[in-house]
Amino acid sequence: MNSSSFTSPGLPKFPQSLWRETATSPSFPALERDIQTDVLIAGAGITGITTAYLLVKAGLKVAVVDAGSILDGTTGYTTAKITSQHGLIYDQLIAHFGEEAARLYFEANEEGHRFIEETVREHSIDCDLKPEDAYIYADSDEQLGKLEKEWDAYQRLDLPAEWCDTIPLPIEVKGAIKLRDQARFHPLKYLHVLVDYVAKHGGDFYEYTTMGDSAEETGDGKLMLKTENGITITCRYAVSASHYPFYDGGGLYFTRLHADRSYVVAIEPETPFAGGMYINCGNPKRSLRAAEMDGKEVILVGGESHKTGQSDCTIKHYEELEKFGGMTFGAKSIPYRWSAQDLVTIDQVPYIGPVTSGHPHILIATGFRKWGMTSGTLAALLISDLIQGKDNRYAELFTPSRFKADPGLKNLAVQNANVAKELISGKVELVHRKLEDLMPDQGGVVKHLGKRAGAYRDPEGNIHLVDTTCTHMGCETKWNAGERTWDCPCHGSRFGYDGHVIEGPATEDLPKLTPQYGNRE
Repeated sequence: MNSSSFTSPGLPKFPQSLWRETATSPSFPALERDIQTDVLIAGAGITGITTAYLLVKAGLKVAVVDAGSILDGTTGYTTAKITSQHGLIYDQLIAHFGEEAARLYFEANEEGHRFIEETVREHSIDCDLKPEDAYIYADSDEQLGKLEKEWDAYQRLDLPAEWCDTIPLPIEVKGAIKLRDQARFHPLKYLHVLVDYVAKHGGDFYEYTTMGDSAEETGDGKLMLKTENGITITCRYAVSASHYPFYDGGGLYFTRLHADRSYVVAIEPETPFAGGMYINCGNPKRSLRAAEMDGKEVILVGGESHKTGQSDCTIKHYEELEKFGGMTFGAKSIPYRWSAQDLVTIDQVPYIGPVTSGHPHILIATGFRKWGMTSGTLAALLISDLIQGKDNRYAELFTPSRFKADPGLKNLAVQNANVAKELISGKVELVHRKLEDLMPDQGGVVKHLGKRAGAYRDPEGNIHLVDTTCTHMGCETKWNAGERTWDCPCHGSRFGYDGHVIEGPATEDLPKLTPQYGNRE
């Protein structure tokens, strides 16, 4: 299909996730009293829930808390590919970690993949699990050289893959690598069964419960943690499965991680989808897979990744995916659009294990680089072993205490230079827009009482005014028109249009301001 024959059916006005809209989510109360448990898990996504499931099966008492509602973080907004093909990763891993570690990375993710399939069979979970081959393809001569280097890495590691000159889609490619026997599924239908299992076997879930940033070790080998509301949780182990660790422990994770956003549109195609899961190795990123919706097939078109808070017009990313999907497959309708956020480590490998060597009973899992279905599951398997005192052959590879000078030093310098640039540019930005300039359902930075402020006029005409200074480290947040949020370009904190924290590392809301009109500025 060419651009002249594609007529857009239009994007949905508000973002909604296909997974969230097609699965009934259970609800749980907030934590309102002091509790004791064997293991406290912060974060109710695929990592936290799978960890709880494993530990409950092992006979431990578990409590899971989430700052929002369960499965309303990245897991609820993923593309849900179950694959060990994580972009151009294996050539990098060989260069920076060696062949043995690169092979371990593949085997660890395949173990996560197999665990999902075995759990689906064990509980007869109806979650649209379907085997698929995964493809990474080059869409330009420039990218072909990088893909050929990746293919050499696949061969050196003896991965179950093959080189392809074409792919089964109407997309012209320069070459592709097909990794056999991968899969896709509906992540929430899968995880709801695990949540139900945990709850029925003594595990507790608490929603709208934000952890504080302190941890006290008692003399009897226990931890005392507090929520933001001052409620005490006493446990033997604590697990942070919530992106930025709720307790840093001196690990300086805000300097070793950065937040990326990516986008998805669900397209009801005019032409059938040939099967398989696809991602290109160039930019702008394009990801493709099919899914089921009300007995129909839709294509999930993803990509357009960028650092959080560092895009001038977020809605354009949806429009680019809409255009790509429509020109490739045609589009009868676009029922859903959504975006997700994930963290990236300075060496591209997740941090899974003790938060620091001095705090062996506080464990973290983060930095999945948008590949959380396998990485989040392997993290749960690894953390479960560490808590139970079992050896795990992947522990050294993923330990958060590692530091690889190459590429760590370079990426650390680049990342923190970017933070410094954003911190300064936000403070010196000239603002001319006023409250009166905003139309209904429009937001942005305004000049109010002589100072910078963030404003959103909702569809009913009500103004929501906030201080735009991020409560984490003082960077100036930017308006995200596609999601109607305030996003921090420094460390990825996100806030609703009313200033309420959506994603950390910030834990405090943006202060609300009182709108005043008619002021002379």
